[in-house]
Amino acid sequence: MQYSKSTDYALHALLHLANANRPHHIGIKELASTLGVSESYLSKIMSKLRQDGIVRAVPGVNGGYELARPADRITFLDVVQVIEGRQPLFECSNAGSRQHRLLAEEEAGHPHPDRPEENVCLVEKVMDGAEQHLYAYLRQHTIQSVLDEASRRRSREASKK
Repeated sequence: MQYSKSTDYALHALLHLANANRPHHIGIKELASTLGVSESYLSKIMSKLRQDGIVRAVPGVNGGYELARPADRITFLDVVQVIEGRQPLFECSNAGSRQHRLLAEEEAGHPHPDRPEENVCLVEKVMDGAEQHLYAYLRQHTIQSVLDEASRRRSREASKK
């Protein structure tokens, strides 16, 4: 599994917006220049973030983007799901096979309608568990938590000098 460059750019753009020394919006030109990406590519990413309510577009000649909610309420999972989609990472493609039936049912050919959890693909169950752990981890980390960590690192470095 690999996240797209769009997710990388989205996260870095949000960090830049959240860390801005000014309380105002930042134009797409400045954001694109900071991230080293084309304005048109970044505009598509920012449009997705806007549609999902993560950023707000400020119209006008001096317009740009700003966070639509506090940085501590924007999780990495929010961003990943906006950019990558909300579909499951794994889907059992072997559900109709004999092997699946042997793994999923106590007696081949006899599903348990009263116990549907026993008819679940066991491979998918493991993969879903891993996905839930990943999502929990991404949900714990916010744009603000990354900025806080960066600030702690700067403070430690400054105190060493």
